Amino acid sequence: MICVIFDMDGVIVDSELIHQKCEREMFDILGIPVTKEQHNSMVGRTDEDMWRQIGDWYDLPVTVDKAISMKKSLFLQHLDDEDSILTVPGVTTLIEELFENGFVLALASSSSRNQIERILGKFNLENFFSAVVSGDDVQRGKPDPEIFLKVTELLEIDPASCIVIEDSVNGVAAAKGANMKCIGYINPNSGRQDLSKADMTVDSFRDLSALKLSEFVNHRNFSSRQANPGN
Repeated sequence: MICVIFDMDGVIVDSELIHQKCEREMFDILGIPVTKEQHNSMVGRTDEDMWRQIGDWYDLPVTVDKAISMKKSLFLQHLDDEDSILTVPGVTTLIEELFENGFVLALASSSSRNQIERILGKFNLENFFSAVVSGDDVQRGKPDPEIFLKVTELLEIDPASCIVIEDSVNGVAAAKGANMKCIGYINPNSGRQDLSKADMTVDSFRDLSALKLSEFVNHRNFSSRQANPGN
């Protein structure tokens, strides 16, 4: 049995720009000068981890819990705009193909469960995933491997049989820390993420298939016009 674990933001839905827009609005509201480099370094982390890190850098005029609540409210406002968030090209087709070919699919996202459920429902994807783990379900966010190991506990599977698809340096680090294979998806909207620790990188989901992922997890040659071995 092969399990493919998808990240959500930047992998299933192209929502990183919306998250970042909400966060930049928050930085302005709170009067904290977070740099672009600092902001990009936190892609893939939970809201709690992010705001605690910002609190270490700057004086937050509100509590971490209040900042999280404000950010979630802004994000859900954007989510209600039908045109604000779209699925990443090719990912829905890949999910459907993997499901039809007997792969076990899971989702592990640093987003809140409420946000995950809203997005999966918006795009009718909820029935494809055998397990969903959110940032609310773990004590330590990415780059800690806890979120991916939680998936293996729920599904009672070996991490060695898992492939993680991630778009951030923190997500890749978490996958490798869980001793899983990792495919880094190069999403230009996720900032300049260093995905060199991934086993493979792709810039299009149209270059992935059930056959290629089977070969990948079984250590066979994985070749694609747009796929590049990780360093």
